[in-house]
Amino acid sequence: MKMTSKLMAGAATMAIAVTGALPAMAAEKWDMPMAYSASNFHSENGATFAECVTTGTNGEIEITTHPGGSLFAGADIKRAIQTGQVQIGERLMSGHQNENAIFGFDSIPFLAPSFEDSAKLYAAAKPKMEEILDEQNLVTLYAVPWPPQGLYFNKEVNSVADMAGIKFRSYNNATSRLAELTGMLPVTIEAAEISQAFATGVAESMISSGATGYDRKVWESLSHFYEVDAWLPYNYVMVNKDVWSATSDANKAIITACATEAEARGLQASKDYTQFTMDGLAAGGMTVGPAGDQLMSDLRAIGETMTAEWLEAAGDDGKAIVDAFKASQ
Repeated sequence: MKMTSKLMAGAATMAIAVTGALPAMAAEKWDMPMAYSASNFHSENGATFAECVTTGTNGEIEITTHPGGSLFAGADIKRAIQTGQVQIGERLMSGHQNENAIFGFDSIPFLAPSFEDSAKLYAAAKPKMEEILDEQNLVTLYAVPWPPQGLYFNKEVNSVADMAGIKFRSYNNATSRLAELTGMLPVTIEAAEISQAFATGVAESMISSGATGYDRKVWESLSHFYEVDAWLPYNYVMVNKDVWSATSDANKAIITACATEAEARGLQASKDYTQFTMDGLAAGGMTVGPAGDQLMSDLRAIGETMTAEWLEAAGDDGKAIVDAFKASQ
C-alpha cells in the first residue's frame, strides 16, 4: 500500500518555515540505506523525510534513500553509518541486541503490547539507548514502531507443541530465543529475502507484523496469521556523529524538524497500516485471527522466561528502564 497523499504531504513545511530562503550552495549528498522494500511504510516515511531535508535546506543537504537492502544489507547498515561509509540510515533497533542487551528493550514479550504502552517503554529506554549510540559515533534522529507482532505459519497451530521442528525466520536475539524455547529451528533471514525463503522452504514460519507479511505477499506460501501482539519493535534513523557535528546549526534545525514530523507521521502510518494489512492478508487467502487460549498461555509462559533473561543480561540499566516504564502506566 502506498501512503496516502494526505498522510505524507506537507512534510517540508516546518523545515522551510525554519530556514526561509537559504543561499544556493553545492549539495552535500547523503546516502540513506534502508532494509525494507520501497513500498513499506517505513521506507515511504524515510523517503518523505529525505525530501523534507533536501527541500528544507534548499539543496544544501541532498538525501537519497536506498530501500530494500539495495546499498547495504540490513545487518550491515549500522556499521556502515558508524564507519562513515554512508552518512545516515535506518535499521531495526533490536537487530543490535547482540552488541548490548538494551537494544532489545522493545522485544520483551508482552511487556508493552500496544501502541500506547510501546511509546511509554520507548520514552523510558531512549536516554540510555542514545547514550550507548553516542559512544558508537551515532546520533538518533527519529524512531517509529512496527505494528504488533504476530505469528505466521503454513498450518493450523493451537499450542507450542504444534511448533516443534518448524523452520522459523529469526531477525534478532529475541526471535532466535523464541524459536529455541518453542522447539522451532531459527534461520536468520533479512526482510528483503523473506519471499524467497518461504517460497523455497528455507523458512516455514515467522513472528512479524502484518505489514511485513502483506508487503512480501506471504499468502503465496503461508496459510495462517495469529494475532498475539507480542511486542512492537522499532526502526530508527541514525546519522554519523562526525557528519552531524560538521552540519551547520541552521541545517541541524531543519533536519530535526523533519525528523519530528517523520516520527509523528510514521507512528500514525503504523497504526493505520495495522488493520489494513490484516485485511490484506485475509484477502490474500490467509486465515487471520487471535491465537487460541492454549497457544497464548504457552507463549506467555515463554515470555516470562525471556523477560527474566533480558533483565539479567541488561542489568541495572535494564531494570531501570522497566521500572520507569511501569511507573508511567
